[in-house]
Amino acid sequence: METRITKCFELRYPIVLSGMSWISVPRLVAAVSEAGGLGILATGVLNPEQTRRAVREVRTLTDKPFGANVTLYFPGARENVRVLLEEQVPVINFSMGKGDWITSQAHAFGGKTIATVTTPRHAASAAAYGTDAVLVTGHEAAAHGSEVTSLVLIPAIADAVTIPIIAAGGFADGRGLAAALALGADAVAMGTRLMSTRESPVHERCKAFAVEKGAEDTVYSSRFDGQPCRVMRGPGSARAIRRGLDLRRAFFSSREIAAMLQVNHLKLTLRVLASGWKNVRQMAYLANAFKAFRIATTEGDERRGVLPLGQATALVRDVPTVAELFQRVMREAEQAGARVAAAVA
Repeated sequence: METRITKCFELRYPIVLSGMSWISVPRLVAAVSEAGGLGILATGVLNPEQTRRAVREVRTLTDKPFGANVTLYFPGARENVRVLLEEQVPVINFSMGKGDWITSQAHAFGGKTIATVTTPRHAASAAAYGTDAVLVTGHEAAAHGSEVTSLVLIPAIADAVTIPIIAAGGFADGRGLAAALALGADAVAMGTRLMSTRESPVHERCKAFAVEKGAEDTVYSSRFDGQPCRVMRGPGSARAIRRGLDLRRAFFSSREIAAMLQVNHLKLTLRVLASGWKNVRQMAYLANAFKAFRIATTEGDERRGVLPLGQATALVRDVPTVAELFQRVMREAEQAGARVAAAVA
């Protein structure tokens, strides 16, 4: 299958791995790229040296195109961007911030960028400063999706920009890929579906949850990490949402983040406090959320942790290898396309 995304990023299949913290690690990134898609390394919970090591590890596992993501409001994001630029990562995916400077510097060495967006306005802005594609995250997605569903958001953004579109949120099989192409996208990104593959490092209980749960088993709230966020419905998420903003808890959780990023905790705290109440509030939410995400994904504990899970969990029924999944998706997409063509004819 050939689309603008497969041509732009030199892929066999128009399928992208969403960059998920503690999940989109080198092994899974390489498996996706080796299978013909675009693997995206998650760097949000890595310090610069860990990011550099992870990029180099991916390169030992595959010689196919791959990418890495950065969430620009996360602590340490700019430092990680510098590493990605120095390492000349082929594709840099950025979100929650303006990435014009990343795009210009990536283009200087022949790299490409993808902006993650949730509105037509943000998509048009990213296109205006030269990003190569946009990743459009609909309401169905795990973690930070739009208020608008993919069914409406994708064609709205396709009408607003001329650059290639990667559709995220609700995609787990070939029917979804065919639907995304019909709506104006050029590829799909899968998080929940690729989380539940054999190469995924996520805890086996999380894979079991993804197979067992239905679309109604997720909840969308801004009381978990300060941004509208979709997670699995469970004891941990219910408690976190009920609790909401907890500054005392955030102070202690931020110690773990400081240690993880290898930065001085006092300096990190003072820097956040100096940035104003709005940012203090967001960082407090984020500190607690980071810990809850880690516990769920690495320990499989849904009572103390919180698992990001998209509504596409309703379509996850097994745990295949990435290569097996991609072959199945492509067969299903061809069958779906044939049904639509016959109906239209």
